[in-house]
Amino acid sequence: MKVLFVAAEVAPFAKVGGLADVAGSLPKALAGLGHDVRVLMPAYRMVIEDPQWTVEPAGEFEVEGWRATLWHSEAQGLDLWLIGGIEAFDLVEDSRSVYSPGRNAYLDFSQAALRMQTATGWLPDVVHAHDWHTGFIPVLMREAPGPDWDRVASVFTVHNLAYQGEFGADTLDRVGLPRSLYNMHQLETFGSVNFLKAGCVFADQVNTVSPTYAREIQTPEYGCRLEGLMAWLAEQGRLRGILNGIDTEVFDPATDPDITARYSSDDRGGKAVCRQALLEEFGLEGGGPLLGVVSRLSEQKGFDLILGGMERLLDLGCSLVVLGTGDPWAARSLNQWHSRRPERVVLAERFDVQLAQRIYSGVDAFLMPSAFEPCGLGQMIAMRYGSVPIVRRTGGLADSVFEGRNGFVFEAKTSEALVEAVERACRTYADPSKWASVVEAGMREDFGWSRSAADYVRMYEDALRGKSAQVDRRDAVADPV
Repeated sequence: MKVLFVAAEVAPFAKVGGLADVAGSLPKALAGLGHDVRVLMPAYRMVIEDPQWTVEPAGEFEVEGWRATLWHSEAQGLDLWLIGGIEAFDLVEDSRSVYSPGRNAYLDFSQAALRMQTATGWLPDVVHAHDWHTGFIPVLMREAPGPDWDRVASVFTVHNLAYQGEFGADTLDRVGLPRSLYNMHQLETFGSVNFLKAGCVFADQVNTVSPTYAREIQTPEYGCRLEGLMAWLAEQGRLRGILNGIDTEVFDPATDPDITARYSSDDRGGKAVCRQALLEEFGLEGGGPLLGVVSRLSEQKGFDLILGGMERLLDLGCSLVVLGTGDPWAARSLNQWHSRRPERVVLAERFDVQLAQRIYSGVDAFLMPSAFEPCGLGQMIAMRYGSVPIVRRTGGLADSVFEGRNGFVFEAKTSEALVEAVERACRTYADPSKWASVVEAGMREDFGWSRSAADYVRMYEDALRGKSAQVDRRDAVADPV
């Protein structure tokens, strides 16, 4: 199949979170199965002008009254295409500001995605759009497709239902669509045009990034006001959960250039070297388990639970190193703890890819006490590096971490439940043979993309069958003879 991936961020070119990792690694796995996959993202100036990437001009084409430029790069194993001519994307200076462009930039980008074949001559079988920024692509494919797009299927992946993209009804005017689509069954949600709902309603197939999250979002607790829509999609057979994978070539402690010493599941000696180097880097004590977090600082990521249980965690002999930026209250509390116990608690308040790798390789255990977690890649990366995950049972964490086998799991959304899970980890840590067994099990887990890529191929096939049946029914009504 010919598949066009469309995303606002693609690792390693522009990365904010897990979406970029998926957009940068799943296409390579699909290509490895024999499919022709092209990845499309905005032409951020920071990418075009970065000397580490070879990005070449690839033509121009008209898009609804403006002229788009097309760029191309073959790097990191990707067939990458970039659409320029949208001023808001030119102003993006670094990955942290990838999502600063407003509604119109994403609408222009979506329209251009469906016109670029005029410059390339390449028409996909499936367009795979990711998260709310590309939510209007399935709408435009159905309502204003242009020539040759009748039988091209659309797939929409929800990476995080909490971010939906809500704007005024004039959104429809901006892309030349009729106001009749502004109704509760199609594009309207609680008085706004909802981009994420748009993608879900109009796509031929929809998925989330773990089986458990696909079930959770059909409930009021996790559905973010769209639980009714998600349940309806599931009833139609249009919603599924496919667990994300990680790029096991990038995340490999045997070859990673950013860690202090290399090691593998067969020879873990280098991990002790990485641990000692991390302790020395931050002046931490290492008598007990060294805990790590690489995350956005927020309640969603469970920092209220960590901070609520901090004193008891320290009483257990643990030390904690945190890398991330986010909510000021969390950063302030972590820095206060650092002031009180600098030898036991440290916050590196920044975005630092190399430090993240040193933490994954250097800590004993990795905390992810998330309130919700669509998939989570941190727990998979941590296991790959021999760091034992301690997680709350939700979303993709529930699908990848199992109590006593490759990590430690708790259920209740409380500091007490988190501390109890850490206590169980500490008891296991005190028995070197038992701890080694948990570490080894995690390192030997297969979190590569091969199985999940095959699931995506099946979803593409279902989308194409559904699209063809839809077109055949339409044609039969138009020409019953």
